[in-house]
Amino acid sequence: MNSAHDILKEYWGYNSFRPKQEDIINSVVSGKDTLALLPTGGGKSLCFQVPGLILDGLCIVISPLMALMYDQVNNLRKRGIEAYSITSAMQLREIDRVLDNCVYGNVKFLYVSPERLRNELFMERFRKMKVSMIAVDEAHCISQWGYDFRPSYLQIAEIRLLKPDVPVLALTASATKAVVSDIQHRLDFREENVLGNSFARPNLSYNVLQSEGKESRIIDICKRMQGSGIIYCGTRMRTKELASLLSHNGISSDAYHAGMSTQERDFSFQRWMKNEARIICATNAFGMGIDKPDVRFVLHADVPPNPESYFQEAGRAGRDGHKAYAVLLYNEPDILKLQKQVDQKFPSKEFIRKVYRCIGNYLQYAPGAGKDTSNNFDLSEFARKFELPYSDAMYAIQILELAGYLTLSETAFIPSRLCFEVNRQDLYSYQVANASMDDFIKVILRTYTGTFEQYANIREDELARNAKLTLKQTLEKLALLHHHHIIDFQPKSDHSKITLLTGRVDERNILLPEEVYELRKKSETDRLHAITRYLEKKQCRSVQLLEYFGERNTKPCNQCDVCRESNKHGIAPQDFERINQAVMDTVIKGAYTVEEYPSQIPNLPRESLIEYIRWKIANGELALNNLMQVVMPGME
Repeated sequence: MNSAHDILKEYWGYNSFRPKQEDIINSVVSGKDTLALLPTGGGKSLCFQVPGLILDGLCIVISPLMALMYDQVNNLRKRGIEAYSITSAMQLREIDRVLDNCVYGNVKFLYVSPERLRNELFMERFRKMKVSMIAVDEAHCISQWGYDFRPSYLQIAEIRLLKPDVPVLALTASATKAVVSDIQHRLDFREENVLGNSFARPNLSYNVLQSEGKESRIIDICKRMQGSGIIYCGTRMRTKELASLLSHNGISSDAYHAGMSTQERDFSFQRWMKNEARIICATNAFGMGIDKPDVRFVLHADVPPNPESYFQEAGRAGRDGHKAYAVLLYNEPDILKLQKQVDQKFPSKEFIRKVYRCIGNYLQYAPGAGKDTSNNFDLSEFARKFELPYSDAMYAIQILELAGYLTLSETAFIPSRLCFEVNRQDLYSYQVANASMDDFIKVILRTYTGTFEQYANIREDELARNAKLTLKQTLEKLALLHHHHIIDFQPKSDHSKITLLTGRVDERNILLPEEVYELRKKSETDRLHAITRYLEKKQCRSVQLLEYFGERNTKPCNQCDVCRESNKHGIAPQDFERINQAVMDTVIKGAYTVEEYPSQIPNLPRESLIEYIRWKIANGELALNNLMQVVMPGME
């Protein structure tokens, strides 16, 4: 058995692990259930990929993100490691072949969504697989106290009953103390075992700026910042508007959101990865699993809905360990907008049931039909056809997904795939009988290996070039071979897929559990209050985030906006919030000139206090009335 260091060097070319990676790997290899807490960029995937290669058997990786599964499988295969994924974009025949390879072949990794664990075909083959470990990515999704709770994750504990001796490795980049405890409980850990790093990012400077004119502030920040950046936006339209604004001001930038075509997204992404576009303006789905270490800043043009989302997104800056900045812009309307979004995310139960009925009609399924079948699904077309508000329909579908009635896959590029359905002898007979197809079949065999045993990802343009055919001729020949059952050919897909997890039920029988609706709404509201406190509280930003995730006795970072201002005024960072509160209490109590403040707060150094108040006035957090007295903005 190769050691962890041997495998790391052989497959990834690294000489040493990052902090805590080796401890996590050794824990899993020794058979212990393990919860790994590593911040974004901490190298979570190696924590299950290395032990998956050390241990004898197959590592099952449970992940909620189709695009991330596809990327990781591709990267493993490039390293000569046998890996597969099963997604809703695949046909039953292809899934059946992958599962057979996992039972009888030398496959080391199988990536599946948590919803797949309910599938009878999967469960039947899972019993026969020699499973070495189960890795649960984004493990916070299993906890109802987490920000992204998904009931389908609860199935993981049930499959453990079939393989009780197989260790589980749960991984997450953001979890509060309550979530850490809940993950271990819901995954049936044999004993508590939490390993990981502090969530502190010493190279990352957190900054919160209150700004009414965000656009001009964004332009100014992007001009002053050096290197590659991400701007997170709350809507798709906002990504396009900001990318256009920055480009107009001489700052190379592109937009990226799920509403763009695959080609458009890939073009924007590749330009940014190659630094041809310095900045990418994206919605919050962008960045998960993206390996770009040299991002120098992440700017939030809109306030994220909770501290967990903010921490993960901001953490995509400075993954190379060098100095980086996270900047969050906000104004009062942002807070009101977030409060409305929480209400919008939970449409009435009657509306949710109506959406389910409309989906059944859209897919034309009779009652009881459609179980485990996947169909292309265009949410915009669906909403128009049934005259449903787009956003309300989207949130209703998310709740139906959480309640276990269906899944809606993210739009992700799934390449064309083919596999021979006949053995070599029958293929030879077909080539003899169909001379016009002989050369084309030989080109397929030369271009792609292993196509008798497994599906190969193919590029039609590459095949056309090698066969000296036009693209149209190539597609026609592939279709003919498919029609003759010589190959199974699955053209590339750029559609969202909707899958009914049960046969169509009467909408009156749709049950929405408390943890999916009422408790989730309360949890979202609590997290909204937490991100609001983060914006408004004058305490070291890093300390606030670390305390939110349960770390105590943390020290001020001395580089966030709060620490820099406190040091400028000669105030210790840990005292900054207390002084800020004293000033704000005095403003509410009465109107005083700046010079009168030291007598109202006598226990503070006079010059530092006066300078601090003047700074708040200059920053727009306080104002002066016509008597030159300090008041709240808008009360002058």
